[in-house]
Amino acid sequence: MAKKVLVIEDDKDIRDAVTLALEDEGYEVISSDNAKILKQLDVVAPDIILLDNWLTDWSSDANGQQLSKDLKTNPATSHIPVIIVSAVSNIKEIAEAGMADGYLKKPFDLAELAAVVKKYTSPPTP
Repeated sequence: MAKKVLVIEDDKDIRDAVTLALEDEGYEVISSDNAKILKQLDVVAPDIILLDNWLTDWSSDANGQQLSKDLKTNPATSHIPVIIVSAVSNIKEIAEAGMADGYLKKPFDLAELAAVVKKYTSPPTP
């Protein structure tokens, strides 16, 4: 069964490129241009979340870092790996403060994207 990746990215071109690249790698991809989909995590049931740090159409003041922290501190969602995606220079610090499992700095190449997703969706090696 294909691993399910939830991509939350407001830039349509990036969202489409990520979706196509991951589908080519055999993943099932659900994409959204906003964070409202996080309210449906029990239905979506992703194996990993790729979360843009700066979404333009927030319904609140939250950013990816805050959303990640909310997900990681909630017992119902803390097991889902969260990868923050951003072009900011301090992405590592943002990811750590948001308790994210990892980060991906824009611009990234598709091989790097696939490697990060594989790292967090593959079973651990004994």
